[in-house]
Amino acid sequence: MNRWQKLVILAVAAVVAAQLLVQRAAPRRAPGDAAPPLALSDLHGRRVDVAELRGKVVAVNFWATWCPPCREEMPELAQFWTEHRGRCFEMLGVAEESAREDVARMAASIPYPVVVDDRAEALTPWGVQGYPVTYVLDPQGNVRKVFTGEVSKADLGDAVKPLLPATCPES
Repeated sequence: MNRWQKLVILAVAAVVAAQLLVQRAAPRRAPGDAAPPLALSDLHGRRVDVAELRGKVVAVNFWATWCPPCREEMPELAQFWTEHRGRCFEMLGVAEESAREDVARMAASIPYPVVVDDRAEALTPWGVQGYPVTYVLDPQGNVRKVFTGEVSKADLGDAVKPLLPATCPES
């Protein structure tokens, strides 16, 4: 075995060990779990609290400005939100690991609320290990579906639509 092969094996072992440590440190939220608290400010300083959205189906999408799959899924997420927002549905974008000016630039084309997690406070309680990740919460605030990686409008619809009420008091 030559020196390069040994280095590759050592690098792979280090990556695997790091992944195991991260997985132990940040348990993923699973369907049926109660969603952890999440109260952050948007770009205008208004506080948005997931607990205040109880009674609605909520999709919480964690993303970063530098993440290509995050940027690719946003038009479909925006379209889904636009089509369902009056049906007791809300979407919340949580910008992570990104400069505020970059978030502001991207948020200009996002119609749903975007909050900024400046100190990465939400990552551990929510079990976020990479971007994008989207959690679908039922009206009681329980996790019903977790999408790791880019989510399509159709897949989001399959998770959200069965949870929506036939009529919404807001509409």
